[in-house]
Amino acid sequence: MTTLTLAAATSARANAYRKTAWRLMPFLMLCYFCAYLDRVNVGFAKLQMMNDLALSEAVYGLGAGMFFIGYFLCEVPSNIILHKVGARRWIARIMITWGILSGMFAFVETAWQFYVLRFLLGVAEAGLAPGLLLYLTYWFPSYRRARMTVLWFVAIPLSGMIGGPLSGWIMNQFAGVHGWAGWQWMFVIEAIPTVVVGLMVLGYLKDGVHQATWLDDEEKALIQKELAEDNQHKTEHASVRDFIRDRRLWLLAAIYFCVVMGQYAITFWLPTLVRNSGVADPLHIGLLTSLPYMCAIVAMLLAGRSGDKHRERRWHLVIPMLLGACGLSLAAVFGHNVTLSILSLCLAAAGILSASSLFWMLPTTLLGGVTAAAGIAAVNSFANLAGFCSPYLIGWITTSTGSSAIGMFLITGVLVIGATLVLRIPAALVNR
Repeated sequence: MTTLTLAAATSARANAYRKTAWRLMPFLMLCYFCAYLDRVNVGFAKLQMMNDLALSEAVYGLGAGMFFIGYFLCEVPSNIILHKVGARRWIARIMITWGILSGMFAFVETAWQFYVLRFLLGVAEAGLAPGLLLYLTYWFPSYRRARMTVLWFVAIPLSGMIGGPLSGWIMNQFAGVHGWAGWQWMFVIEAIPTVVVGLMVLGYLKDGVHQATWLDDEEKALIQKELAEDNQHKTEHASVRDFIRDRRLWLLAAIYFCVVMGQYAITFWLPTLVRNSGVADPLHIGLLTSLPYMCAIVAMLLAGRSGDKHRERRWHLVIPMLLGACGLSLAAVFGHNVTLSILSLCLAAAGILSASSLFWMLPTTLLGGVTAAAGIAAVNSFANLAGFCSPYLIGWITTSTGSSAIGMFLITGVLVIGATLVLRIPAALVNR
């Protein structure tokens, strides 16, 4: 192949993926933004809801965690259904049902109602995250996927950066309107975009490269060829028994469990940590919580680009996990100093959220076909039990001791353990 022909082929390939990224990634980010908005807003609702309903920190922690029990039970079946019926229909179903349930939190009056709705919300949302991860494997080979995964995961800090001030503003401005508290209005108003975007999914997403109207036949063939070559390196199990006995899946699940413990310490407790540092107004709390998320966006984009450039996956996960652990520890130590607390939380959010996105380069590089659908869902499902453990443990420890610092130190230890587990994965399996 001549230099001119090689340059033309490289340009055509880059153009095909560029068009695909611009067509899909902003919308996938919007979908996940909506998903995390309802995880951010429950942390803000806590600032008023717990007092209005006379609920304890332990009740909030258990209720926040009940979401992940429903999520755990339905994650794998949901992703297998998505693989069979197509991403477009199933993602739309997920978003519409969870949007409706999210709005219903405005009517909660008792602890049990809070528990039940959180559980049902988890059932409804199960399959979205692994479904979108699986969806990326239909369009991008592994050597391009870290940047795409990070772009999609940027929706997490964006939801905190935008959702925090928005939630604080709604709680201030709508308090007392038609006899409703600010937190009730927040749940209803922030549920509407999720239902609208869910309906848009049906007309916007495509189920595979063959349906991509923005690509010509040559570009479709090029992407399909690279995806086929990429899948030759992946594992696909012949039976459920082989799937369950694959130790790599359990190792991946354990690593992500540790990451998620840290992620939800940030998601559910960031507003409380900022308030404990001496800030009282919900809007000011919202504005300050946006700073750690802004730092996380920058760190995630840089880490994703570096991971693809060097085709190195393990240390690009280990280092952010250790930095996140360090940030949480410092936040606990400087808990009553606003400036030092915010700086520590910026480090924690940047490290933990970068790790949360970069982790997914491991299973999507190792697994293919229906095994990828079930494997990604299984790893995500098991690991998201940390979404139950993290808020429940921190809530229980805070109620028992009167301080959230011990809970933060516990999460720090879990992140360090997870970082050591990453190094048990042979580099040759994932560095490509």
